[in-house]
Amino acid sequence: MNSLAAQGAARLQWSTLTVAAVVVAVLIAAPVLSVFSNVFVSDTGDTWGHLADTVLGEFMFNTVVLCIGVGLGVSSIGVTSAWLTTMLDFPGRRFFEWALVLPLAMPAYVMAYVYTDFLQFVGPLQTWLRETFEWRRGDYWFPDVRTVGGAVAMFMFVLYPYVYMIARTAFLERAGGMLEAGRSLGLGPWGSFFRVSLPLARPAVVAGTALALMETLADFGTVSYFGVQTFTTGIYRAWFSLGDRIAAAQLSAALLAFVILVLTLERLSRGRARFNNTSRQASMPVRLRLPLPLGLLAAFACFMPLLLGFLLPAGLLLQMAFAEGDAQFGPRFVHLARNSFVLAAVTAVIGVVLAVLLGYAARLARSRVPHALNRVVGLGYAVPGSVIAVGVLIPLTRLDNWLAQSWEALFGVNPGLLLTGGIAALVYAYLARFLAVALQTVESSLGKITPSMDDASRSLGFGKWATLRRVHVPMLRGSLLTAGLLVFVDVMKELPATLVIRPFNFDTLATQAHTLAADERLAEASTAALIIVAVGLLPMFVISRQILKVRRRAG
Repeated sequence: MNSLAAQGAARLQWSTLTVAAVVVAVLIAAPVLSVFSNVFVSDTGDTWGHLADTVLGEFMFNTVVLCIGVGLGVSSIGVTSAWLTTMLDFPGRRFFEWALVLPLAMPAYVMAYVYTDFLQFVGPLQTWLRETFEWRRGDYWFPDVRTVGGAVAMFMFVLYPYVYMIARTAFLERAGGMLEAGRSLGLGPWGSFFRVSLPLARPAVVAGTALALMETLADFGTVSYFGVQTFTTGIYRAWFSLGDRIAAAQLSAALLAFVILVLTLERLSRGRARFNNTSRQASMPVRLRLPLPLGLLAAFACFMPLLLGFLLPAGLLLQMAFAEGDAQFGPRFVHLARNSFVLAAVTAVIGVVLAVLLGYAARLARSRVPHALNRVVGLGYAVPGSVIAVGVLIPLTRLDNWLAQSWEALFGVNPGLLLTGGIAALVYAYLARFLAVALQTVESSLGKITPSMDDASRSLGFGKWATLRRVHVPMLRGSLLTAGLLVFVDVMKELPATLVIRPFNFDTLATQAHTLAADERLAEASTAALIIVAVGLLPMFVISRQILKVRRRAG
């Protein structure tokens, strides 16, 4: 009888866990489903026809150009720097191994503000050129950064670390035995790179490039500031300028279809090819020591992306912040920082809790349903913030109005907008967008805990929830902190969803920087932008420590 009671209790716990995971997954997927539900709505007035006749073609052309340019740029820089730091030995290699990830701390829209101030006609660079060579306007040609090409450059130097980190891991995992086999066939360093290393690292390169392209498609701050019309700027215009939520939702669906196309092409590019490492050697290869001239050239090749993607813009931000900075620095700035930190902290805590729930449910499940639900939740990170914002606002606005009417009918008092009038809708949008980050970290760490730990816990009389609380959570403490930190920083940097959903008279550091920059008050925008970058450095230091640990273990 006791055994039957225990089995019944276990089924109840498992059932509760499964139901909770299903509810969370459905809620996270609801914004995307809401967007798709408006695809076939025909009551859009003249908005859709106006967009199709005027700017829709420009949206598509600019989006395609951005994807092609950024894809080629990040793959070239990421693969080159990853191979140099993995396979060759040159001056500064140990520094570049971890420093090359730092540009990820620099949001692309912050880069756009900084380089615009630096490269404009009255900026320091052109001013120095005119003073040095005694030039006047019209005596020389200087490229305009606020173009599609300028946007490509911003994304390229900020997002190449995605390819660098993943490709470098692939080179490290496959380097030893396979490259020695290449040398035995008479291949030199470059021959080994093109015929061995690069083909084996192809899935990693494509995966990193796909991440960079999704970030590019999700961007609003850079393209709007540069005046480059894309689907993201079109969504914002349809919602706020034209006041047509259906047209905004349909543009969101078109952008989401573009994202799905990118992911599908990434999957199809692999075909039936498999890239398994058949070598039993896991040791690091003997790095080829370059002669000093070539070593300096390799160091220069690694230094330039770091300089253009982090060192120069960070230095310019510091200079502007200390020289001029935000004139409202004081109580107003503290209020903005508090809004940003509260939103980020609340989302990070809830996100980690939900990620543990979903990851643990998938670990205990005997069916594939929880795993499939987690993959659905994971798609949220591939969805641009503007799409999530539209998908959140449309159903929540209807729910808010219904709640207000029902409350007034029952109690005679209109409570106002309970969900969209506060930060609840913002937090929901952030969770739909960034829960995938925490879930991936938690699932990876749970996978490293041997199932025998669960068996040992059950043999001591602990149930599933007690096992989670007393065994798994203590072992996952470091990963949970990392997951929370990653979500925290992503929320701090998020701009399009915040711009669309934020309540009236509610600003964050990201929206403050965007508003000031849009008014050409770039020096004032530097203070808020500098705080965002400084917070973004936290996960970069965590990632850099992991890179150093891998290097020490590899010898």
